[in-house]
Amino acid sequence: MKKLKGSERRNWIFSYLKEQNHPVTGGDLAKLANVSRQVIVNDVTLLKATNIPIVSTSQGYLLLPDKELNACVSKRVACNHQSKDSEDELLTLVDAGVTVENVTVEHPVYGEITSPIMVSNRHDVEMFLKKVRETDAPFLLELTSGVHLHLISAPTEEILNRGIDGIRKKGYLIEE
Repeated sequence: MKKLKGSERRNWIFSYLKEQNHPVTGGDLAKLANVSRQVIVNDVTLLKATNIPIVSTSQGYLLLPDKELNACVSKRVACNHQSKDSEDELLTLVDAGVTVENVTVEHPVYGEITSPIMVSNRHDVEMFLKKVRETDAPFLLELTSGVHLHLISAPTEEILNRGIDGIRKKGYLIEE
């Protein structure tokens, strides 16, 4: 591809991400666009500023689907467990057909900290955990002694409830 200029490149990034059904790394976008990864990071920031729903996941950039086209139900659930249980928690949810969209913790200094996870299947969970291991990054729940929130979604209420029941049975769900 020839090197594109500013807005033309951002339009290309938007169109490219729209065609993908998986996250794309900044490095891969940079190679395809014949620019540096930092240029891509800046472009994505500018796209986000125009309300284009791009999320940065541990696997790369992902354009969120139009909620109206892909109607689903979502809910925030409160959880409590240790880091060693994170894989089991995520697998329990995705095996039920649930997408784990993000994690939120309440930090005593910074307030609410939310980070996208966007895992919908075992492969997504595997890639997320691989990135955690490779970077030796702590889970956000370590800031709050295991307490955290997840925004979860599913195509139906029944599927969402199946995932919630799964983490309830394992003792990860904080009941009201």
